[in-house]
Amino acid sequence: MRTRYSEDQLAVAEVFGDLFAREATSEAVRDAETGCGFDRGLWSKLAAAGAPGMAVPAADGGGGASLVELAVVVYEWGRRIAPVPLVEHAVVARLLHTGASWSAPADLREAVAAGELVATLALRPPDADGTVRLVPAGAVADVVAARRDGTVRLVPAGAVADVVAARRDAEVVVASGQPPGVARPNTADLPLGDRDLADAVIVASGAAAATAWDRALAEWKALMAVAYAGLAGEVLAMGVAYTKQRHQFGVPVGSFQAVQHGLADAATRSEGARLLAFRAVGALDDDRPDGARLASMALLFGADSARFAADRVLQYHGGYGFSAEYDVQLYYRRAAGWLLQLGEPSAEIARLADADLGPKNKAA
Repeated sequence: MRTRYSEDQLAVAEVFGDLFAREATSEAVRDAETGCGFDRGLWSKLAAAGAPGMAVPAADGGGGASLVELAVVVYEWGRRIAPVPLVEHAVVARLLHTGASWSAPADLREAVAAGELVATLALRPPDADGTVRLVPAGAVADVVAARRDGTVRLVPAGAVADVVAARRDAEVVVASGQPPGVARPNTADLPLGDRDLADAVIVASGAAAATAWDRALAEWKALMAVAYAGLAGEVLAMGVAYTKQRHQFGVPVGSFQAVQHGLADAATRSEGARLLAFRAVGALDDDRPDGARLASMALLFGADSARFAADRVLQYHGGYGFSAEYDVQLYYRRAAGWLLQLGEPSAEIARLADADLGPKNKAA
């Protein structure tokens, strides 16, 4: 695995790093929070730059970039906690172009690849009434992709009274429509929303649909791990700069050994998270069998590392860390909120443990 960017990747990082630094300032993030956590102007600029569909095959109207190259952009997105659903959209854009046999309308796929429509994926299964809850970017997305499993009631011949429930094939469905434009209240000011799948169109079913959905979910986890690494690196740089500037007892706070140790621990964790995240992305890009496992590991470790860094930096800011005027609180809240979009973190830990070690034996 490469631990450094190639020349092409350095160029991509520079272009999008400059774009995010210019357009996704802390003031822009705050302005987006007054709405529902989405900057339409920034999204238009990203679409013009080709970011939403850059990892869609060129033959399908995308940029033809690899997942690793997309991750380079996502890292810069995470550094600036940019208020646009880049990860969710990019994953759905790739999902809709999984195979020619999929029945997603061509005009829909093209509009998503071009960024003309904002797309997202529902990370949680739908309720019995067909509603998916707390969808990332669900408040602003025009297109929502989801996995839906159901049951059919089968009556065996000659046994009318004996009704057997059988599992129906997995389905990948797409719902299009006007987004609600109002986010569910959340600490991280993310554009979370509930969406109705009643009129959703089935674009794939069966084993191929289940495999494609699992792949999309793994891509989301791996790319969010990369975003977490970007967040951790940026909040750490923020902490280093502040502890050099702030003085106590006539010396910079950064000269205190306890502060230095905390920053060093955060730096070690964040760099490890970055390496693991890109390793997971590379494994998925190469279709390695351990890709999904690495993606889960990277997301959990990345989230923990980012929260650790944000917690230390907020602490070193003292009371200012809790003030809305300082940027560290923007990073602190998102470090806590991004992972919760997937659900309870302990459930993801349990899934990973079961996959590695086998299901836990229940006590007799």
